[in-house]
Amino acid sequence: MGRGRTPVAAAAVAAALLCTTALHAQAQGTLNEAIASRAPAQSGEDRLLVDAREIVYDNDRNTISASGDVQLHYQGRTLQADRVTYDRNTGRVFAEGNARLTDPSGAVITGDRFELTDDFKSGFIDSLRLVQSTKDEIGPVTTRFSAPRAERAAGETTTFQRGTYTACEPCKEHPERPPLWQVKAARIIHDNSERTIYYENASLEFLGVPIAYVPYFWTPDPTVKRKSGFLAPRYVASTSLGTGVTIPYFWAIAPNYDLTFSPTFLSRQGVLGQVEWRHRLLTGAYNIRAAGIIQQDKDAFLVSPLGAGDREDRGSLESSGLFHLNERWKWGWNIALLSDKWFLQNYHIRSESVTSLYYFKESISTLYLQGQGDRSWFDLRGYYFQGLSTYDWQKQQPVVHPVLDYNKRFDGPGALGGEIAVDMNVTSLTREAAQFQQIPVQVERLFGLYPTCTIFERGVCLVRGLSGTYSRASVGVSWRREVIDPIGQVWTPFTYMRADGFFLAPDTTNFQNAEILNFIGGEDHTATRLMPAVGLEYRFPLVASLGEKASQVIEPVAQLIVRPNETRVGHVPNEDAQSLVFDDTSILEWDKFSGYDRVEGGTRANVGVQYTVTGEDGFYANALFGQSFQIAGRNSFRQFDLVNTGRDSGLESQRSDYVSRVQVSPSNSFSFFARGRHDQDDFGLKSFEAGTVANFAPYVPLSASVLYARYAAQPEIGYDQRREGVVASARWGLPQNWFLTGSVTVDLDRYITARNQFIADFINDPTTAYYRRRDPLNLNQVSLGVGYMDECTTFSVSYIMTPRDDSLASGERDRNQTLLFRLELRTLGAATVQQQLSGGASNGTADR
Repeated sequence: MGRGRTPVAAAAVAAALLCTTALHAQAQGTLNEAIASRAPAQSGEDRLLVDAREIVYDNDRNTISASGDVQLHYQGRTLQADRVTYDRNTGRVFAEGNARLTDPSGAVITGDRFELTDDFKSGFIDSLRLVQSTKDEIGPVTTRFSAPRAERAAGETTTFQRGTYTACEPCKEHPERPPLWQVKAARIIHDNSERTIYYENASLEFLGVPIAYVPYFWTPDPTVKRKSGFLAPRYVASTSLGTGVTIPYFWAIAPNYDLTFSPTFLSRQGVLGQVEWRHRLLTGAYNIRAAGIIQQDKDAFLVSPLGAGDREDRGSLESSGLFHLNERWKWGWNIALLSDKWFLQNYHIRSESVTSLYYFKESISTLYLQGQGDRSWFDLRGYYFQGLSTYDWQKQQPVVHPVLDYNKRFDGPGALGGEIAVDMNVTSLTREAAQFQQIPVQVERLFGLYPTCTIFERGVCLVRGLSGTYSRASVGVSWRREVIDPIGQVWTPFTYMRADGFFLAPDTTNFQNAEILNFIGGEDHTATRLMPAVGLEYRFPLVASLGEKASQVIEPVAQLIVRPNETRVGHVPNEDAQSLVFDDTSILEWDKFSGYDRVEGGTRANVGVQYTVTGEDGFYANALFGQSFQIAGRNSFRQFDLVNTGRDSGLESQRSDYVSRVQVSPSNSFSFFARGRHDQDDFGLKSFEAGTVANFAPYVPLSASVLYARYAAQPEIGYDQRREGVVASARWGLPQNWFLTGSVTVDLDRYITARNQFIADFINDPTTAYYRRRDPLNLNQVSLGVGYMDECTTFSVSYIMTPRDDSLASGERDRNQTLLFRLELRTLGAATVQQQLSGGASNGTADR
């Protein structure tokens, strides 16, 4: 039997019931004419479309029935069932047999029997199941409601009697089993107009077992991105803070700004208040965050200068923002004001200004302006650094006002061709107290805490930073052009010119600042420096085939740079070029210094050879070996500046150390690299790094990475002992969505630094020992975790142990060992419990 499709106004369905005879699909034209004569003309969403195999009119009962794959479409809603009956007397629509209602939002409601009004907005549903697909910050999410009976009102509110709610998918093999978690309630009310779900007499079940009961609560429905209300609580248990709970409240004041209050109630320290304001404007957004506490038990922390145990009021004020002036220009800020350098870490305050790399932690405040063109870059910003460790003396931290970087590249004119680049840098900074470091390392302390020198002479005392004001302006122009000759040789001539201007106004009045007279003199002075260079780089890639899908390239490379000697070495500060690493990544750099305060001089040749193999299935291998030679002029890396940059670098002799690199990637899921620096005479290893990254899926659900590093002692720049360690991390996927994670930092250098030893002795027993041997294997930082993750649930338990001296650096009396629990029920909320474990360096003692 054919199918019929009948458009008819919903309000006029009853008027279209004309007879009691059965009208089949082939009588569709007659039905259309009858409806047209009785119903006012309507179109669009206000027209009811009926699609069924058979339509029967019963004038005695005043009903109309449709059967056989019935579909009714009205105002964006679609009702499907095996049989649909419309009762003209009551204006009700009854749907039975595989009943299914899809609303305009895409939500799908299924049930055994529907009883609805003729616009499908109100009514009752038996054995209801509602499936709704939305998106959250993670991605697509599907929520599911079910109830023996439910009532819809005006298409906006659905009340589920004895309802259940979950975001978990049912088990495909055993759909009768309960989901991982679900909420059961005497009534669940879903208000679409408010986009809120209310739960009355609710219990939370895991695998069908009730674990919590709540008389009443409500949550936003999954389509809501922002809504006022309480957020998931966070729990904390800490030796220093006691046990506590954070109860955040989010206030969505307007679509473009909101306020979050997050009071934390701590049993040992009182109430920690936190508030965050966020505001989105037409061209950008900003936020303001504040935190503060009047701590009740100050004995939990070390006293000044080792901690904030003598402070009562502690807090922070932070703000960040980003605004776009146009498509190329933007400006912003990230500012943090702290009552003390330990506050953020002591009270676990999230901060966008904090950077951390193992032992070194600091808060960086900056205000910046950035612009980017097609081939240009502009960055202007100021910095305020605040050290967050006990070992940092704030007066030695510079205030940068400002630093400007500009780069512009353009094509060379006419026959010159190639590329011309213009680089500019302007830096100005001020520091209250000079920072000295004696070599070899010793424990002489300024004010009993901060390292300094006993002998203020060149070669014995390094000047990490000068007091007073220091400004420098640098401009560089370079040109290069690559030419390939007929046999494939690549010739790259280049030239550049660097000009620098310096201004120094030293402050010799406070602290130990007067000692800088031994290094640069005490008068304000200006200086200039000019460095021209011309050079040529040569490459000859020799390509050979290793089969149909593999090839190899042997590429010798040589570089010659001719320059005059570097001037002003040791007579101007070195603030931004204190780090120098000579390895495979820097051997072909025109200037191997990392910043502008130093500039490489003299004639130098860099030579090497590179070998590369590529094959099928993503195979790749590469090796490099090279050396650098000082051909003529004064070797910049042999000179003594204020921090001895270049000494012990492998470049300070006429023939440099050798550098090497090996990289192998058999496939896209595995890679290995190793690089080293080898002594120029006996090929002994001066530095070595090796690492691997592996993903064994789909064979084994395991991914891992390992990095090993060893660096020989560099006593002339302040590293008296070798440094050696291993960092490893792994994630192993277990069956049924479980996983294990872990990371470890193993310190293999076997030496505790003089700084850490001195702090320990300062607190406990003074000693004259500069170093103490430790066990060969020292677990410096450990993180272990186990977790579960699926489409609706994330659960994890993690143990974290921070570095050995972190408790002293943070001003706490106990070593920081933390057990972290986190449970997230997607669309419902998340809870975090943080438990700090006591142990290690209790009562201010060092871990040995």
